[in-house]
Amino acid sequence: MISTALARQLRTAGLVWHPASGDRFQIDRPEFDSDIFTVSDLTIEPHHYATGTVLGFNGTTEWALDSVAVEDALWLPREDQLRDLLRAAFRRLDRTDDAYVVTAVIDGDERRYESVSAPEAYGLAVLALLDRVRA
Repeated sequence: MISTALARQLRTAGLVWHPASGDRFQIDRPEFDSDIFTVSDLTIEPHHYATGTVLGFNGTTEWALDSVAVEDALWLPREDQLRDLLRAAFRRLDRTDDAYVVTAVIDGDERRYESVSAPEAYGLAVLALLDRVRA
């Protein structure tokens, strides 16, 4: 799983989330930093309205939260989702003794993004791609 810090950077760089079953997220408030939720049919469902998308907490008994606006949630994309976001830029994932390295072609140059986890390495590559698109 990617870090909260990288998830925030991805959102700031323009990554848009369209909640689907299986997606993980955090409520982007300090009191929820350690809580990770999963969109799931009948438990936490996205409800789409003209005013925006709301994540409805159905049958939640642990604490009183009925819903949260998608803008107040922080998507934690999975490894496969991050790889899909790279599309044709993705070249390969390698494992070294102490890191994972994603190789991607950005602006015609083959670049390497290294981290201790594969999802984080993919996330760094997606961030570079988003930064390039914004530039």
